[in-house]
Amino acid sequence: MRIYVLNESWQWRRFVLVPACGLLLALAGPVARAQAAAQDAAVPKAPPAVGTIKSISGSTLTLATDSGTEVKVQLPSDVKVLRVPPDSKDLRQATAIPLSDLQPGDRILVRGRPGEDAGSFVAGTVVAMKKADIADKQAKEREEWQRHGIGGLVKSVDTAQSTITISMLGAAGPKDVLIHAPTGTVLRRYAAGSVKFDEAKLAPLAEIHAGDQLRARGARNADGSEFTADEIVSGSFRNIAGTIVAVNAGAGTLTVSDLASKKPVEIKVTADSQMRNLPQPLATRIAMRLKGNGADAGGGTPAASASQPAGAAPSAGAQGAAGNAAGGAGGGPRGGGGDFQQLLSRLPASPLGDFQKGDVVMIVASSGQGDGPPTVITLLGGVEPILQASSAGQAASILTPWSMAQGGGGDAGTP
Repeated sequence: MRIYVLNESWQWRRFVLVPACGLLLALAGPVARAQAAAQDAAVPKAPPAVGTIKSISGSTLTLATDSGTEVKVQLPSDVKVLRVPPDSKDLRQATAIPLSDLQPGDRILVRGRPGEDAGSFVAGTVVAMKKADIADKQAKEREEWQRHGIGGLVKSVDTAQSTITISMLGAAGPKDVLIHAPTGTVLRRYAAGSVKFDEAKLAPLAEIHAGDQLRARGARNADGSEFTADEIVSGSFRNIAGTIVAVNAGAGTLTVSDLASKKPVEIKVTADSQMRNLPQPLATRIAMRLKGNGADAGGGTPAASASQPAGAAPSAGAQGAAGNAAGGAGGGPRGGGGDFQQLLSRLPASPLGDFQKGDVVMIVASSGQGDGPPTVITLLGGVEPILQASSAGQAASILTPWSMAQGGGGDAGTP
């Protein structure tokens, strides 16, 4: 007879949008240590496995681990299965569930012993977070980021004062906002070459630099000039605007003639890339709004159309990540300044096949790694009126590198 005692001292590793991975990894050590002394010490042990259930067949499941491997897990009839809610802070809310409740897509930690076949093992304890619970938690957190979020281009960082100054597009035009990052603020940095929000890593304030794009969640002061952040995510991204010169659907790439460099740029499209097409009337209304903002704020020279460039286009130094952009443009939310990203997130997704040679697009892409091409994070088509009517910085500011509508760049049910 085996006795299992679950140590309740472990704590959640809080992670915006996708908390599952941190929790299950945090469980790995304590669950291993909590095996009762009465368990036969001679029984071989295997390191706990953490990942997502890929498939279940009879008494065996295939686990896609976070390390990128697949493991066959045998489920004996006496296996202990516990369900943990994503918003739980300890194991006191864990409840026993029948083995039959496990489903593909659930996140689990499995503790057991090696199986007879190489790369497999027999489960003793399974701690699970249900796919539906995770999706619900993510949806609530996305709403929080949309309702209480702000974003823009970093202008300066004062590590001594724990503050960041960003430039953003507000209802009255471009404005600077001072962001406070007091002790306790969660700071994360987008992984190099990644398009997944949930792959952002903990990073100190010193890693944020002028020119980075930043999004924060927290509370602003009465006039919107200052913002106290609970969480901050930053990254270095590449903004590209121009005309598509080639589409290779088979290879998942497109080539854009970049207005800034006057050179063709090959960009990779993945399943995580968020791509949409602006309807012409909506693009025209957004362009009018941006043009008005530019006039009010004394903005720069309007950018030329993609077919007749004047040398101005969004670039790595242009206005970045939209947050609380011009309120109500194109039917977007009003009150305190709307967020263009919320407006864009309601547009239907467009597959790569919807884009053709000659289309004008704006893109936020990863910076790329090594000799590999950058990867599309956000792509917006139908933007020629916007590039014609607005300054380079304003045009770039309607895009954000984080898709809050899709779990920050990933499938909401797959951390």
